[in-house]
Amino acid sequence: MSKKPNVLLIFVDNQPAKMMGCAGNAEVHTPNLDRLATKGVRFSEAFCPNAMCSPCRASVLTGLMPSQHGIHTWLDDAVIDTWPENWNAVEEFHTLPERLKDNGYHTSLVGKFHLGIADTPKNGFDNWVTLQIGHVLSFYDNKMIDNGRHFTHPGHSVDFFTQRAVDTLAERAEDPETPFFMFLTYPAPYGFWPSIEGEPTNRHGPRYKDTPFNSVPREAVAKQLVDWMLIRHDKLPEDEPDYFEGLVRMPNDLPTLRNYYSQMSMVDEGVGQVLDALDAHGLSDDTLVIYTSDHGMALGEHGFWGHGEDSWPSNTHREANHIPMIVKPPKPPRQGVVCDNLVGTTDIFATVLDYTGTGAVDPADSHARSMRPLLESADADWADEVFMEQEETRSIRTRRWNFMRRFQPTSYGFGHVLYDLETDPDERVNVADDPGYAPIVAKLCARLDKQWGTYSDPKWDLWNGGRVKSNSTRPFLWQEVWGQDWSPTF
Repeated sequence: MSKKPNVLLIFVDNQPAKMMGCAGNAEVHTPNLDRLATKGVRFSEAFCPNAMCSPCRASVLTGLMPSQHGIHTWLDDAVIDTWPENWNAVEEFHTLPERLKDNGYHTSLVGKFHLGIADTPKNGFDNWVTLQIGHVLSFYDNKMIDNGRHFTHPGHSVDFFTQRAVDTLAERAEDPETPFFMFLTYPAPYGFWPSIEGEPTNRHGPRYKDTPFNSVPREAVAKQLVDWMLIRHDKLPEDEPDYFEGLVRMPNDLPTLRNYYSQMSMVDEGVGQVLDALDAHGLSDDTLVIYTSDHGMALGEHGFWGHGEDSWPSNTHREANHIPMIVKPPKPPRQGVVCDNLVGTTDIFATVLDYTGTGAVDPADSHARSMRPLLESADADWADEVFMEQEETRSIRTRRWNFMRRFQPTSYGFGHVLYDLETDPDERVNVADDPGYAPIVAKLCARLDKQWGTYSDPKWDLWNGGRVKSNSTRPFLWQEVWGQDWSPTF
């Protein structure tokens, strides 16, 4: 037995929390995730700090918010030529794998990196198996890097990373005295064209041939999504239009839905094989297992498809920020439990540090909180609040409220949004301008001021003249506010 627990952190790509059988979705086939949920705690109210890929990957590795680590949107491989040589977007931080390695852990990245140039290992990872680029264009024929070896893998990327994870677990089992940390980052189910365009070709595709997809709403495209298409057309005419046109065309497209759901089942099958490998090598009782996603995904709810930034202004509606979270500690004291306390991505950072005995988070540096009390007791003392930011939108979600505060003033006249989740759980009626809710708006604004006053770095604080690492999806907005010399930096 390892003196310290092993850690298996599974981090998938673009999965909404409701896309699991154990979360109540009867149309998606996820028997392995459902099984994992019976062995630990499923957090039904877990949220990411930003509904884009790279920021959330940075947040889980650092325990920091985007305004602290500087990554406010996805890192666009199309501008890789502008990046510094061998750039690592979180190089300046003492990241989770580095902390664990310093404390005797063997560390593995198996899957998507998307935090810079992936040619060489970063952040203290001993085992480096990853995609050569971050942005997923297909699940097949991906260029891979396997510990210095570059090649194209013709099969499905989920199968490739599953096999390499299983291989790595077999290797680690031969050295039981050395604990391991594995960051298994599947580039699926994803959820955007071209990866999920058209009928699925993977082995789970036939499973969804006749699925009616009643789990996906049929709503008209939102005005805010149309406004985003128009503002991009006007302000960023050099952008490739196909991707953004797809945001309007994907909702309710049945081949796309069949493809997306089938990719979810590919992920579930891979997770099952990895969990079986833990069992086969006698590692399960000594391993902290965490399953989650970088961010959620709007599948037509509120008339959006995709990310929270795919509207004008950006939004933090439940769907795009609501993530799956299943945690099984070593020898779990609570099993088959659903916990409805509000937790977030940064809390994973503190939880792993707690279980591995590698130090506590300094609350002056990070808002990350260890979830261990919730995993061990139904009576834990816990503040039910999470914070989110999406460039011009900063939010707080509590059990009662979802408040989206917009950066002001600008020429676009952004308005704040407040939903009373007690009377309006589906987030349909904005009461921010209702005089009766003015005290609530003032109180939540003060809470946001306190949060970002504590947890932001002036260099990366957009609301106070800061910049972003590599790229912004709204550079025109920040140039309008801070001057034409405003630009992304590193």
